[in-house]
Amino acid sequence: MTIVAQILNFLILVLILKFVAYKPVMKMLKEREEKIARSIDAAEADEQKAKELLAEYNKQLADARIKAQEIVDKAMKRAQEERDASVAETRREIEQMRKAAKEDIARERERAAMQLRGEMVALSMQAAGKIIAANMDNKTNEKLVSDFIDQLDKDKMGGLPC
Repeated sequence: MTIVAQILNFLILVLILKFVAYKPVMKMLKEREEKIARSIDAAEADEQKAKELLAEYNKQLADARIKAQEIVDKAMKRAQEERDASVAETRREIEQMRKAAKEDIARERERAAMQLRGEMVALSMQAAGKIIAANMDNKTNEKLVSDFIDQLDKDKMGGLPC
């Protein structure tokens, strides 16, 4: 009979534990399982979001590199164009200075030739005046000397114009 009482006590204890301890523990375990499942889902969603953000960041970084390279290329092209323009401007200025120098030389040569021609006329007049003395008038002397100098100019004595 004690065995029957012990079995009966055991069954009553099992029923009491089932309602008092087992159900609340099972309920708590189920809630914990659901909470862990939600945390895993949230972590997976956060991981997916992080992957998307990383992909977008990498895309923006690549775009920024492309834009930076374009800016560098444009700056180099602009610098080359400015350098070419500066070289062209310098060449143009040098050519203008060379042309101006040639014109100045030509003017100076012409002025020197005219001055030399004038001095030759004067010297020729003096020489002719002494030789011819009084036979001819001044106007005829100047005409003869001028014709003589023009003839010398045409012949270009010494390779230079008189």
